[in-house]
Amino acid sequence: MLSADELQGIIDTISKEYSLDTELEISIESNPDDLELDYLKSLKEHTAINRLSIGIQSFHEEDLTKMNRAHNAQQAHDCIEHAQKVGFDKLTVDLIFGSHTTTDEMWEENLQTVADYKIPHLSIYGLTVEPKTALAHFIKSGKYPEMDDHQFSRQFIHTQEFLRSQGYDQYEVSNYALNGCISKHNSAYWDGVPYLGIGPSSHSFLGEKRYWNIAQNAQYIAALTAGKIPSEMEELSEKDLFNEYLMTGLRTATGCRVEKLSKFRKEIQDYLWPMVDQLELEKKLTRSESHIFIPQHERILTDSITQLLFYID
Repeated sequence: MLSADELQGIIDTISKEYSLDTELEISIESNPDDLELDYLKSLKEHTAINRLSIGIQSFHEEDLTKMNRAHNAQQAHDCIEHAQKVGFDKLTVDLIFGSHTTTDEMWEENLQTVADYKIPHLSIYGLTVEPKTALAHFIKSGKYPEMDDHQFSRQFIHTQEFLRSQGYDQYEVSNYALNGCISKHNSAYWDGVPYLGIGPSSHSFLGEKRYWNIAQNAQYIAALTAGKIPSEMEELSEKDLFNEYLMTGLRTATGCRVEKLSKFRKEIQDYLWPMVDQLELEKKLTRSESHIFIPQHERILTDSITQLLFYID
């Protein structure tokens, strides 16, 4: 929705307020139908943006129609070819598996397509049903079939096996990198690095506090005009920090640092390490001198394994 000049204006403003790393990764999220060739040329020539995150989801019309996406299968191909043509070598593509419209053969074609394009980074998510969404309503009313757990598992495992054979590293449950092209942006979240969010509904994290701005545009602008930052704040307890570190860290191939886990209070230690020992015996968790992590063959169970380690007062 913003022109190249408007986007560069935001970057210029940030550069006046902050000292920026010379190796900065500057990403923009986009939909395939917005990435026409002329617009991509303008981004490349007139902005410092060097990474595109494209929400493709599927290269099949059946999937895109059911997901209510604005783009079609041809646009999914065109935007990648155009981006590569103008010189964007840092690309990440989102794909979704587990939909009842996505057969195993279709899913294999999706994976083969991104491998053929040599997309350096992939974010691959399983379709989940969230409460109070259109998908949940359609399933409850019988318009869509129930989720198929067997299909979900098959396609998750096939993704791991196929992408490994193509040279991709599954460095996080849903993220795969070719030749070390990991996402600096996402990696900061998983490692608990503080971050700043600017704009309506954005979130910020400052180590022990989380802030979020109001979502309504007019109210947000009015508050700024009055010299106020329209945000709310939550102070995280030690238990919250521990559980959140497990939740994000165990999603990664590296896992959680033993040194960092050992700094939490005694009650947490007394619960954590016996549970780690038990899960290690069950081969659901691996412990090295420096880290605990979930082995690749158990990553489909990441959420349930992590929940067993959560500390509850």
